[in-house]
Order: sequence, then C-alpha cells, then structure tokens
Amino acid sequence: MSLLSWKLHGTGTSIAPGEVVSTDERLSWPRTIGFGLQHIAAMFGATFLVPIITGLPPTTTLFFSGIGTMLFLIITQNRVPSYLGSSFAFLAPIAAAVAKGGMAQALGGVMVTGIILALIGLIVRAAGISWINYLLPPVVTGTIVMVIGLNLSGAAKANFAKGPLDAIVTLAAVALIAAFSRGFIGRISIFAGLVIGYVFALIRGDVVTTGIHAAKWVAFPHFTTPSFKISAIVLFLPVVLVLIAENVGHVKAVAAMTGKNLDDQMGMALFADGVATTLAGAGGGSGTTTYAENIGVMAATRVYSTAAYWIAGLGAVLLSLSPKFGAVLLATPVGALGGVEVALFGMIGVLGARIWIEGKVNFADSTNLIIAASSLVIGISDMAWTKGQYTFTGIVNATLVAVIGYQVLSMIAKARGNRAA
Repeated sequence: MSLLSWKLHGTGTSIAPGEVVSTDERLSWPRTIGFGLQHIAAMFGATFLVPIITGLPPTTTLFFSGIGTMLFLIITQNRVPSYLGSSFAFLAPIAAAVAKGGMAQALGGVMVTGIILALIGLIVRAAGISWINYLLPPVVTGTIVMVIGLNLSGAAKANFAKGPLDAIVTLAAVALIAAFSRGFIGRISIFAGLVIGYVFALIRGDVVTTGIHAAKWVAFPHFTTPSFKISAIVLFLPVVLVLIAENVGHVKAVAAMTGKNLDDQMGMALFADGVATTLAGAGGGSGTTTYAENIGVMAATRVYSTAAYWIAGLGAVLLSLSPKFGAVLLATPVGALGGVEVALFGMIGVLGARIWIEGKVNFADSTNLIIAASSLVIGISDMAWTKGQYTFTGIVNATLVAVIGYQVLSMIAKARGNRAA
C-alpha cells in the first residue's frame, strides 16, 4: 500500500456486524470525511484548552496539531491511527517558564522536550521498550501524572475566584453533561461545559469582545521564535516521562483494538510525537501527545482507517487559518476557565490513580508507599528550591524523588531480602 492509498472496505457504504474498517482500509470518501470530522470534534476541546490556559495562540497550536498528526502518520507508515493534540502535561512547566522568562523560553522548553522524546524513540526502535518499563513502573508514572494535575490546583483556585458565578455554572455544566450524556457528548463534557459557561458569561457581559471584532477572518497563524535557557528547560524534563507513558499506552490500546502487532512501531510513535512537539515548540504551538479521545471514537465506530486521520489533520490546518476563530477562544472569561480547570486538573490527577489501579500497584510494599506519598506532597505543595539561576519546582523535585528514589529504595530492599528480585 502506498502512503496515500487505502483499500475500499466492502462496498464502502457499511460495516457488517463483527467487522471493522482496518487501518489500511477506508469507506467511501464522503463517509471517510465524516469520520475525519468526528475526530476533529473529539480532539477539539482538549487541544484548545491548553493554549487558552497558557496564553499560546490557539490557531497556531491547531496548525501544528494538524501538521504533527500528518507527520505522525507518515513516520509510522499509516500503521498507527492517532491524532496528536495538545498535551496537558505541558500546562505547569509552561506557566512556570512564562512567569520566570516569558513565552519564548517556554517554547524553548517545549522544543527541547520534543528533541529528547524523539531521541528516546530512536533508542526504543533500536533496543526495545523493556528498559522503559524498568525505569517507569506504574507506581512512578502514576505518581508523576497525579502530581502534574494536582500541582495546578492553585491556578484553578485563583481563576475560580475571579469569576465565581461563571465558574460555578461552568463546573455544574461539565458535571451534568458527564452524568446525563452517553457516548460522544459525554466524552467532550469538559469542552461542552466550557461552551455553556462561555455563553453564560457572554450574556452577563463578562466576555471582552474587542479582540474578536478586530480579528481577521482569514490569515496565517502567528508564529513565535523560541529562546533557550537551561533554567527553563529543566522545568520540562518530567513531561518527557509522561509523554513516553501516554504514547506507549496509546500504541498498546490501538494494537488491542485492531488485533495488529504494533510493537515494532512503538519507537517510531515516540519519535513521531517528538518530531511534532519539536516543530510546535519551534513555531509557537503547544507540545503534542497521542489522544485517548480519538481512541474512543474508533472504539465506538469500529473505523480504524488512517484515511480519517489524514482528513482530521488537513481539517485542523484549514481551521487554523482563521484568526477570528482564535480570538473567540482567547476571549474565554477567566471565571469559566477556572470552573473547567477544577474538573480538568482533578481529572489529570485521578488519571494517575487509574495508572496505579491498572498496574496493580501494591501499597503494602513500603517502597511504593513512601515514594508515592513523598512525591505527592512535594509536588502538590510545590516544594521548590533555587540554586543560582536554576529553580527546581515541585514537579521537578517530585519526579526526581519518584524516578531515582524508587530505583534506590528498590535496590536496597532487594539486597536486604525485603523485596523479590
């Protein structure tokens, strides 16, 4: 199969019971375009929340999201259906880097994160993934993900307080949509709730529309050149570990759904996401990751065709060419943002607990317990220390304790006969 050709599934009009549309197949082009639009809708809310929260240009982030998705498909030879959207793991380091040195330094951190991830992908391609499983067991990855989510609690609290009524309506909308809706709408409850909060704030006069009126309907996205400073780059190192875990989990999930062995694509998936993140950082977009939201679409539709993802990537690039669209997003009222952040940051934290549960982490083991407990307090309370121009934030310190501390304590416990080798 050439890169841009797919076999027609049956007559191209339907999927028989028990059948799936495989990665190298497609339905008729009108139906394939429809599935591509579903993938755009699925990624839309989460992809835009990151630039809205961090202050990055939304249309620039969308542009690099679409380009990154198409690069991912090329690098993985159309074998791993995936959409690359904004990674929430970048929220905390971007905020910290912007506070210390501005957005250009934050983008430098994003870019270096991508380069490191790409290099790790090449290593995995050559040496396999067993060393990652050894370095990042579930107790470590779950702890890091939980810290990244809950470390942002203070930011959610501050924004909530700036518009409490808008925040309460938004949070209530998120909760009610999740409770009442099934399927696709339930999966985008965060974005749907934000839309309701936005409209409520607009009616109350809490939305500043000056920028919306001034924005052009069509223009190229705004690109920003990154700058590099070690003190900012250090803040992003924990994100690499999260991106590894997300990509590995995504490839395993796709392999399970499609029944295809994708172990040989694990390294290339990491490399591809690294390349996409590097490119985004170089131009002013947010770092990317493979999206679970789009896995949900595939599971619901039984359509795994990579042709639909090409449509989604192209569609994202076309949408990114409207500054008016981006201005609407940037005008999101702070209160509504605070309401959605309460749910979102908490969900990221709970995702860390889910990794513990699915990995069957034994907290009767004192090593697991002390590493998770210590890292959580360090990260959530943001215990930081400064040495010269370098500031090690709570997330960085929690990650160091989790990764290095786990290995040290495990070796001691095994040497003392307190843990199985």
